[in-house]
Amino acid sequence: MQFLPFSPELAPYFDSINRQWIQTMFTLEPVDEKVISDPQTYIIDNEGYIWFAQHPEFGIVGTCALMKKDEGIYELTKMGVSEHARGKKIGEQLLRHVLEEAPKIAYNTLFLLTNSRCEPAIHLYEKLGFAHDGQILQQFGGGYARCNVAMRYCRF
Repeated sequence: MQFLPFSPELAPYFDSINRQWIQTMFTLEPVDEKVISDPQTYIIDNEGYIWFAQHPEFGIVGTCALMKKDEGIYELTKMGVSEHARGKKIGEQLLRHVLEEAPKIAYNTLFLLTNSRCEPAIHLYEKLGFAHDGQILQQFGGGYARCNVAMRYCRF
């Protein structure tokens, strides 16, 4: 498995992978549409980061971003794995890679927003050091209609 940083050539994968999982489980919200269709403007140009998981057999199959919210405060967002590549621990490998990079980026706070319907993802987040956080939910959760779970990374 290789992890590639964002490049404009990879932007269509960011859109397609995220569009696929969001539309499968939820309704694509205006904020999703904005971010996934133009990650350069909404993430990269705002001091954010995006990584892609490249599987030797299946190609680009996963993506995850860190979106800057304030100095040293980042949201782990738009993490998804292509439907045909699920069940191969790609999401876990990708998340581990992002968490290795995160301390020098999100040195103050790293958090994520999700929905309780995403049980497998929530278990993965808990396993890798995230804890439920009501303050994060209150402060940042209003950005998405589907958000009812917020978690903060606790292993810095």
